[in-house]
Amino acid sequence: MKYSMTIAGLDRDLPLCPISDSLCIGAFVIFGDVELTCACAKALLEKAPDFDYMVAPEAKAIPLIHEMARQSGRNEYFLVRKNKKLYMDGVFEVSVRSITTAKEQKLYMDGADARKMKGKRILILDDVISTGESLRAVEELVEMAGGNIVGRMAILAEGDACKRDDIIYLEPLPLFDKDGKPIA
Repeated sequence: MKYSMTIAGLDRDLPLCPISDSLCIGAFVIFGDVELTCACAKALLEKAPDFDYMVAPEAKAIPLIHEMARQSGRNEYFLVRKNKKLYMDGVFEVSVRSITTAKEQKLYMDGADARKMKGKRILILDDVISTGESLRAVEELVEMAGGNIVGRMAILAEGDACKRDDIIYLEPLPLFDKDGKPIA
């Protein structure tokens, strides 16, 4: 089963993946799709508020934040990691459970990145916002770092996320029943 949609002017078919006996989600993955990544970055930058730095959770948002940094002429962006790395210093951490993760996980911010964020205008990016749990975790880390969140952006807002007035996104993505029909 697939769901066809237009994103940043490009047509794509998203495979539908069951996450329970009665619910499926559209699998949106920009890895390897350079054309879509570049188009989405351009479209989001056109809607972005003024910012000093961008931050995104690992991993599917990495191509997006990289391309947005490239197109905007920024030389630096920050990633919230799923694992502590040996080079990280003064790590901040929060717990999160997202719709695509089977169990609770932790997200980590490098203290060096946090020091650069303090008092700066921070734009949070993700590929898809669904339940908002990953977004909440990144927000919490940015706030712990002393950054000022000026915007929350995603390529797609899934399910009820499209009803939120605190995020900027390009397209809504419905949830689907077990037969692949969009849930209203």
